[in-house]
Amino acid sequence: MLRSWRIVAALLVLAAGAARAQGPAPKNIIIMFADGVAATQWELGRYSSRVLLGRSFAATDVVFKEGALGLLSTDSRNAFVTDSAAAASAMSTGVKVDNFAVSVTPDGKAPRTVMEAARAAGKKIGLVTTAEIYDASPAAFSVHAKSRNDAQSIVDQYLAMEPEVLLGGGRDYFLPKSASGGKRGDGKDVIAAFAQKGYAVARDTRELKSAKSGRLLGLFADEDMAFEVDRDPAREPSTAEMTRAALDVLSASSPNGFVLFVENENTDTAGHYNDAAGVMRALWAFDDALKIALEFRAKTPDDTLVIVAGDHETGGLSATYARRSASGDARLYAGAAQVNMLEAITLSFGAAAKALGRKPSAAAVEKLVAQHFPGFQLDADVRDAIVNQTQLERNFSYATQNALGRMVARQTGFYWGTAGHTTEPVAVGAIGPGAELFKGYQDNTEFARSLQRLIGGR
Repeated sequence: MLRSWRIVAALLVLAAGAARAQGPAPKNIIIMFADGVAATQWELGRYSSRVLLGRSFAATDVVFKEGALGLLSTDSRNAFVTDSAAAASAMSTGVKVDNFAVSVTPDGKAPRTVMEAARAAGKKIGLVTTAEIYDASPAAFSVHAKSRNDAQSIVDQYLAMEPEVLLGGGRDYFLPKSASGGKRGDGKDVIAAFAQKGYAVARDTRELKSAKSGRLLGLFADEDMAFEVDRDPAREPSTAEMTRAALDVLSASSPNGFVLFVENENTDTAGHYNDAAGVMRALWAFDDALKIALEFRAKTPDDTLVIVAGDHETGGLSATYARRSASGDARLYAGAAQVNMLEAITLSFGAAAKALGRKPSAAAVEKLVAQHFPGFQLDADVRDAIVNQTQLERNFSYATQNALGRMVARQTGFYWGTAGHTTEPVAVGAIGPGAELFKGYQDNTEFARSLQRLIGGR
């Protein structure tokens, strides 16, 4: 009886897979990637958008609600808890790799990435991120490296691959050490090499908006781009502005369509720092970019698939209720007043740590909190942890940032369990032709297999 049931179950799975695979393949695929984001973060984006901005949140209210919704497990080949490189590699190639590897297996094999599949299908390709453009996620969706730290090799592979669009931070590994901010040890100016291949080069927002070339390289920071609260809009474009520029380039004269990868990395970095306000603002920026993608899809509904996904959860975020003080019994529920407190914060935790330095005085910490964290009380243990650069608990890594995270949590209810990643499954939503392939509970390798099946190119 048990054997018969297993046969029936297998046939049902095969039939369901065949049914989901039916229908036309999309001409264009836009992958909207929120690094470090799972269900709890999406809920923070939805709730805060409604309460503070008075507007809907497209990720939950459009893509998750009207499209196909699924969950992805995130474990890597060698660990239950993944890093971004292994997670993105699985979602790109359909093969598990070890943490820190970029679409390379332990035996040195390099399975086909999403962007390699797109190239084989004659499609244009683009990579957009708020991180360094050679960071783990965009790299794993396009090229190969034994380690995510092989930045120079990844940049060289981009030059050989020639994506039509590359936008983000990471100017340092495009320039030789002899240039300001450069880190390349081979003396090459790769920005000049891209320009020689016909790329328009943008260094700030004005240059991005005025770029006319059919191919576009935009590098807006030496390393990561700034958090939203710190960002100079004249120097660094928003995620939405980069998305619009990328779509303008990729959709022009594109008979075979395109594949565009757009990542907001600040959601992940803010999670590592336990910066709830930073995550909230990064989610808003991501959603603004998603709305640009959905506007494009509305003009080409039969041709364009939009996918929203995270790669893993960062920080163990938990919005909850808490006691107002160590001795009090009154409960504080995370709600409208508390997200208003988050919005009032005027400095990212990373910028705060940089401003305070490695040996901050108690007076400097108190002054910074009073200036940039209105309404927050600086408890003595939090202040001392920042002054002494010690961790309140062992599962935190960033003394200043994680201590500020604890201060904010005690007074808003937005608590964090760690400074690292967790194993929480991530949500994936898809809307457009082929969306049903991403429905249900799947391993993250199935995401890649579905994506590459839709792209074709074999």
